[in-house]
Amino acid sequence: MTDREEPRPLRADARRNRDRVLAAAQEAFAAEGIGVPLDEIARRAGVGAGTVYRHFPTKEALFEAAIVDRVERMIANARDLATAADPGAAFFVFLDSMVAEGGVKRDLADAVGGHDSPGYLRPVHELNAAISELLTRAQQSGAVRPDIDINDLMRVIKGTFLATRDTGATAEQRKRTFAIVFDGLRPR
Repeated sequence: MTDREEPRPLRADARRNRDRVLAAAQEAFAAEGIGVPLDEIARRAGVGAGTVYRHFPTKEALFEAAIVDRVERMIANARDLATAADPGAAFFVFLDSMVAEGGVKRDLADAVGGHDSPGYLRPVHELNAAISELLTRAQQSGAVRPDIDINDLMRVIKGTFLATRDTGATAEQRKRTFAIVFDGLRPR
């Protein structure tokens, strides 16, 4: 294949295997971080290790693909909410979805806080832009305090993800912690 040729589309069975590997990797990385062995991901996906390596030549490539896929789904969610009639409610609905997904997932804190991997740069910038639009609309509607920007918001969210995860907070404790953070985002 030359540099100008597009890769051939995957056969249906190969696509299903790739999707199964990616789903198993997302689950494993979310629970255990990047330290999970590729053989364990293959086992969870119900495929051989060769299948994992055929689609993802390194664990880092698989980790990156798992995060990028998760971030792209979050971008789509933020964009869907960007035209909601109530910008404040849309902003907090999005944050709630981030909390539900990211409060217990080890890989999401890396994604929302930014990462130095070149593969993460585009989706993380797109995610920040989509969240920034929600934030700006919520601020303009008076639902969110005007003195914060997207960088402030992302630091607070990442810090709260890490704090609740690293302290072994229960679901109820995570919910209370994020409720306090959300209250702090509202105007005084």
